Amino acid sequence: MEDLIKFEDTVSFVLAKVSTGFRTALEHRMGLIGLHGGQIFVLFELWKKDGQRQVDLAKKLDIAAPTIHKMVNGLIEIDLVTRAKYENDARSTRIFITPAGISKRPEIEAQWLELEANCLSCLNATERAVAFGILNKLRSNYAGRPAPEDGD
Repeated sequence: MEDLIKFEDTVSFVLAKVSTGFRTALEHRMGLIGLHGGQIFVLFELWKKDGQRQVDLAKKLDIAAPTIHKMVNGLIEIDLVTRAKYENDARSTRIFITPAGISKRPEIEAQWLELEANCLSCLNATERAVAFGILNKLRSNYAGRPAPEDGD
C-alpha cells in the first residue's frame, strides 16, 4: 500500500489553517464595530474608487453576484453605502459610499492595524517582508496572474 500523505505536513494545510484563523479573527474584530469581515473589502474598493458597478465589485473581489448583492444590502442597511441605477443603463447599478461610510474608515483602519499587529507579532521585519512576498506570489498564482518578480 502506498504511503498516505500527512496533510498536516503540507504547505496547503498550514495555509488553510492560517487563512481560517485570520478570517475568524477578522470577523471578531469587525464585529466589534458592527461589520462582517467581507463587507470591509467592498468598502476598501469604494474608498479607492467610488461609484463602481456592482458587477465590477463582484469581479474585483472574486465573489458571486448574489454574495455581493447581500454584502451591499447589509452595508445599505447600516447607511455605509447607497445603490443607484446607472443613468445610461437601467439594468446596471452603481454603489456609492456615504458620508457615514467615509467616516467609518479610521475605525476600520484601527481594527485592521491591530489585527495585523497581533497576527504578525511573532515575526520580525525581515520575516514579515518575506511572508508578504510569498503570499503575494501565491495570490497571483491563484488568481491566474503572473507572479511578481523577486524584489518587486
